[in-house]
Amino acid sequence: MSASPDSGLSRPQQTTRRKLLAELRGPATPPRPLDARALAALAANPGCRRRALLDGAGVDKSALAAKLGSPAPFGQSQFAIVRGNSFEAKVKADGGRELLRLIGVEEPGTVSVPELAAAGPEGRVARTALALREATAAGAWTLLDHPLLALEVAGSPVYLEPDAVVVRPDGGWTVVEIKSFPMVDGAADASKVGAAARQAAVYVLALERVAAVTEGARVARSVLLVCPKDFSNLPTASVVDVRKQRAVTRRQLDRLTRIDEIAAALPEGVSFDVAERSAEELTAAVECVPHQYAPECLAACELAFHCRSRARQADAVETLGRSVRGELGGLTTVGAVLAAARGEEGDPEDPAVAALRRARALRQEALESAPARTPREQVECPC
Repeated sequence: MSASPDSGLSRPQQTTRRKLLAELRGPATPPRPLDARALAALAANPGCRRRALLDGAGVDKSALAAKLGSPAPFGQSQFAIVRGNSFEAKVKADGGRELLRLIGVEEPGTVSVPELAAAGPEGRVARTALALREATAAGAWTLLDHPLLALEVAGSPVYLEPDAVVVRPDGGWTVVEIKSFPMVDGAADASKVGAAARQAAVYVLALERVAAVTEGARVARSVLLVCPKDFSNLPTASVVDVRKQRAVTRRQLDRLTRIDEIAAALPEGVSFDVAERSAEELTAAVECVPHQYAPECLAACELAFHCRSRARQADAVETLGRSVRGELGGLTTVGAVLAAARGEEGDPEDPAVAALRRARALRQEALESAPARTPREQVECPC
């Protein structure tokens, strides 16, 4: 038996995978759902099998990191959550008319806000797809408040919930991303806008999956970013082009190894059950899965401090950053890099080795030619 066309996944395959992931997570532990923010971070580091497996299995990485002894300071304050919810409610007030005004529609006429409630995530995904098709066929302004979309990542379904999707009368679908950071004088913090764009690009990819089977639909490659104006609670908006982020995210997600393949390589009996397993057992289980640490992980992954500790213990050059790692070629440890620079190891014909030795020679030359420093004369304080 097959699933509905909206799911695109066979039921037996889903059942087998869910059972496998439940065993890895712990049968009594509910899965921690992936969101677009986590998916964007996963796409930014597709070589990390550890994160792909733990996220696919729905493991609570914060609880796991704490039990491993390397907790990470993640999460929003309660004040920020309340403020964000209040701002979002203001943006969507009056049936979405304020939001449409930000798009540039002063008199939209009747705005449809369909009910999207359904039983379970699969039901909500199917209900969202139906609402999108009905809105496109109706040819009127429609606001979908917190629709649920599905995207297959590494062979496992991921459910995503954008803040809103606006359907235009001409069949255009636009993702709306509502953030609580301010937009001062028409501009917001570049790093925060970039993170929001990467997150919205994931929504665009998931929305395109529904549009592909909906006649007359087209998904905008730009999203509407809504933020507070200056330091008030008044909403303002900016159109953000996410074509680059969408292309990069799609390419990176396609590169992710399937969860089944990663799980098949694990020793029998491996479990990430935080409630039932000891810290020693969890450490051994985590070490069974290869990781791809980079300093950028510190801002995006709850296990980053644990992986950094292990990378430092292994003297791995990954701790210096991806760009440095890429330049060093076959030199995988800091010790090997220093030995190559001193001429003790490495092939002189290797461009990386030659560059290291040249850099060391230039440093020595600069140090030898620098004038000797004399100790500073001690000045007595007049006070």
